[in-house]
Amino acid sequence: MQHFVPAYLLHSRPFSDSQLMLDLLVQGVGHIRLLARVKGRNSIKQKANLQPFSRLSVQYAGKGDIKYLNQYELESLVALKNKALYCGFYLNELTARLTPINEPLDEIYELYHQHLTQLANDEDYEPILRSFEFQLLEALGVGLDFSFDAHGSELKDDTYYQYQNELGWLSLKGSRRGLSGKQIQQIACLDFSDKLTRTLAKQLARYLLNPLLGYKKLKSRELFGS
Repeated sequence: MQHFVPAYLLHSRPFSDSQLMLDLLVQGVGHIRLLARVKGRNSIKQKANLQPFSRLSVQYAGKGDIKYLNQYELESLVALKNKALYCGFYLNELTARLTPINEPLDEIYELYHQHLTQLANDEDYEPILRSFEFQLLEALGVGLDFSFDAHGSELKDDTYYQYQNELGWLSLKGSRRGLSGKQIQQIACLDFSDKLTRTLAKQLARYLLNPLLGYKKLKSRELFGS
């Protein structure tokens, strides 16, 4: 019999009158999708507990792409307000959209847990989002090489570069457009204390994420009005 395992609820939607389809991020497992039966006198309470940012202990079964939730316990609910709430929705949507289902990417649970906790305790949200984006890309196997350019030469602090998908960093000789080697290293170290580096990191993250997300826009971005 399977033991209870920690999980975060990323997304919940109705599947039928008595079932919910859940996207969970499970510790030691990764992203899974399962059906939860909600009916009877406790259905309202069950639906109330199965909300985004819920940290659960779950027991599930099934060998196919969609599992079945047998039992669960609500351990805690991360309380997010105002802009932090929008940022939390962004984390959830990005994780659910990009993380493959039923693939062993267990490190993403810890990555999500760390950044969701930071959102609840820190009002400087931009560095948290940028840190999550670049580390998520790395965990998915599509992270950047922050050390060498497209020709295999080591990046230089005082040289400016532009990143191009499938090629890498292209040197912009004689130009101060793009990102300097120093700024690239700041991003590599997840140091977003410099205002300009923070802005450039956001633009770079968007450039990297958009092809992975495809034509369907993130609903959470609309909450920010961008």
